Amino acid sequence: MLVRGEAAPSPMPSRNPFGGREFGLRVFSGLVLAVIVVSALVLGGWPFALIWLAAGIVGSAEWIGMSRVLPAKPAAGIIAATLLGLVVCLEGDIAPALPLGLLGLGILALALVARGWRGRLRAICGLLGAVVIALVPTALRDDPGIGILGPAWMFAVVWSTDIVAYFTGRTFGGPKLMPKVSPKKTWSGALGGLAAGTLMGVGAVALARQYGWSSLAATHLGLVALASATASILSQGGDLVESALKRIHGVKDSGRSIPGHGGVMDRLDGFFAVALLAGLYLILRRLIAA
Repeated sequence: MLVRGEAAPSPMPSRNPFGGREFGLRVFSGLVLAVIVVSALVLGGWPFALIWLAAGIVGSAEWIGMSRVLPAKPAAGIIAATLLGLVVCLEGDIAPALPLGLLGLGILALALVARGWRGRLRAICGLLGAVVIALVPTALRDDPGIGILGPAWMFAVVWSTDIVAYFTGRTFGGPKLMPKVSPKKTWSGALGGLAAGTLMGVGAVALARQYGWSSLAATHLGLVALASATASILSQGGDLVESALKRIHGVKDSGRSIPGHGGVMDRLDGFFAVALLAGLYLILRRLIAA
């Protein structure tokens, strides 16, 4: 009730969910990264391989720090050296025996250097996860039967899932997806991301079919839609898993290497899950062809 002469309180301004400096920084850094990655994808070869080698090294270093593996610098150094050797083997088209032996040596070195059984396990998991990030996109790009389509499909699914889930979740809100793990994620965002990831995955293959980018583009679009939907779900699951890991280790972001996004792990959590799927496909494909 108003007292005579008292001005009515002004209504609270509606908060713009897409405003603010942090959002602008997130968009800008995301666009810069996308341009760099897509340019390297088009070039292929070492430019593309070096992008993912760097991502694997930085992401694994973030994991070593976040999970408090000790001694941190020697463990991170062993992982970086192992990844470099594996990428050289991949780009040099060296027989599988050498890279497998190199990976085994890296695992053995981490088991000897890291302290405690938890530290050893976390360090080895960091190496194996970094191997997926560093090798799978490049191996897909280098495969003559897959070529540019493989990584392009992954980018289309993961990026569209992430972007549309963010915008639809912020716009429509609604019931939370997993509030104890990630309080901001909603079912509306998850479903919007799933729809976008499926459509963009099919669109990437249809575009590749039209321009003859890859023989893999001849795959039935119904199967592509199923694979894209699966990858979109995995991408969102990877995001939730990383959120849970950050809660366990008591950190907000895995690092500060990407302005507005946190660390490399924060940016590649969903991509990592899809890379696992793509890596499994690549292994099966080569076993069948052998």
